[in-house]
Amino acid sequence: METLRHVVLFVHLIGFAVLLGAWAVQAFGGKRQFTRLMSIGMTIAALAGLALAAPWGLPEGVEMNYAKIGTKLVVLLVIGALLGIGTSKQRKAGSVPAVMFWLVGILTAVNAAIATIWR
Repeated sequence: METLRHVVLFVHLIGFAVLLGAWAVQAFGGKRQFTRLMSIGMTIAALAGLALAAPWGLPEGVEMNYAKIGTKLVVLLVIGALLGIGTSKQRKAGSVPAVMFWLVGILTAVNAAIATIWR
């Protein structure tokens, strides 16, 4: 069961890598717009994160850090909201507001930092 949990963790990390990678391509490629790949990466990270939040496959004596899980969930929901609103604005106006675009990248990095630094 622990091996399955590690596989789900790997999928979770892949989701964040896809989201941040797709964002970085747009940020440093000059277009600065939201892509479908960003939404796919966020969805993968969200689904795998929800599976990881369930208390299964943990070694004996290990407790879940629900404050960390809740914080990561709130940040992920904000990223999802920004992607949804920004994609809608992009369809209507042809571009994403710069603040929204940069916030997605910053919050994705913050979420990864929370995952690795917060114990």
